[in-house]
Amino acid sequence: MVSGFSKKTKAEKMIWISQQFHNPKEALQVLNTYNHSDKTLQTLHDEFIENALTNFYMPLGIAPNFNINGTTLTIPMAIEESSVVAAASNAAKFWSAKGGFKAQTLGTEKVGHVHFMYHGDPIKLQRFFEKQKDVLLASTEAITQNMRSRGGGITALTLVDKRDAISGYYQLDVRFETLDAMGANFINSCLEQLAKTLRELAGQYAEFSEIEKDIEIVMSILSNYVPNCLVKASVSCPVDELLATPEDSRLFAEKFVQAIRIADAEPYRAVTHNKGIMNGIDAVVIASGNDFRAVAAGVHAFAAMSGQYRSLSKAEIKDDVFHFSLTIPLAVGTVGGLTKLHPLVRWCHELMGTPNAKELMHIIAVAGLAQNFAAVKSLVTTGIQQGHMKMHLLNILNQMGATENEKQTVVEHFKYNTVSHHAVVEVLEKLRAS
Repeated sequence: MVSGFSKKTKAEKMIWISQQFHNPKEALQVLNTYNHSDKTLQTLHDEFIENALTNFYMPLGIAPNFNINGTTLTIPMAIEESSVVAAASNAAKFWSAKGGFKAQTLGTEKVGHVHFMYHGDPIKLQRFFEKQKDVLLASTEAITQNMRSRGGGITALTLVDKRDAISGYYQLDVRFETLDAMGANFINSCLEQLAKTLRELAGQYAEFSEIEKDIEIVMSILSNYVPNCLVKASVSCPVDELLATPEDSRLFAEKFVQAIRIADAEPYRAVTHNKGIMNGIDAVVIASGNDFRAVAAGVHAFAAMSGQYRSLSKAEIKDDVFHFSLTIPLAVGTVGGLTKLHPLVRWCHELMGTPNAKELMHIIAVAGLAQNFAAVKSLVTTGIQQGHMKMHLLNILNQMGATENEKQTVVEHFKYNTVSHHAVVEVLEKLRAS
């Protein structure tokens, strides 16, 4: 046990943690290696979180040639998986010659709740809420003033009876428009004020008994499930134009549609299918300084809203036209948080043309659709491993300590041969033996 760790200086923390390793000197050296030489920049990073020791680097790549609603963009992607950026880039190039991607925002509503317990007459509670609703909303005006001046704020407030789930359980269900902000802090501040006012008003309400006046606020918190904050990305083209020949195109389109139907029907496949979509989505969410955990939680809940976990993407052939689309909930922001604070995040936003929140939703959804198209295309044609393992080849060689000359020779060999870990080891060992 260590006491007062957070009060130690950064140098003291690094020394302390290094002593937990078999080789303290080496452990400390690793931490120092990843600390930035620019002290001002490193201090900025250190202040993002508690007990910061160093930086955990992740590659930032770019996927060019994305035609989204007629505008050509280069998309930044922060991710460690080897084939993701290549797959997205290939899909972008493939569809740029076929009209590009279309994207549209279907809604921007955010949600939060005041969860509370009330053990009294539900009719009296409903009457109390209807009488006090305007007072509840008025209590948040100081918090919502700036957001309201820009056209946002609280859009709806309702009382929800949840006693069928838990005895005495009710909610204040609150809907928000947060414009270009993701809005988590704004929403939570509003909810906590509503909770405080609810309890105060209940305590003064003459029609309540003493027990009914004692409303118990359990918690006040936004939800990352935002089924009305939706974006849709899509592509389409005549079936005959998908591949080199009409015959190959038709077979490919039919197999592609079947693959999507399987992902929609079979949860075991759907999970991996949607994970591939999230490869593209998370990479852009991270690069844009948004919360990829919140996005992922909301997206996966949306995939299961029917009661079964299903594919997020849809495909069909209609009137000899191939249609492929993705609809997801996506609560992201372009102001607040890290969006203006982190230098690389600012760089990524400028690369994307300084999008507003709706435009960023479009870009992220398109990245997910592109990733999904590339993955399913590989699965129904060459198989996923051919491209993936070739991208993974350098990782294997680096693990084995290959020199630059050895890397060049082995990479050349596998231009024409199937990549596997065993095959790479064998080729490298023969090369070294010779």
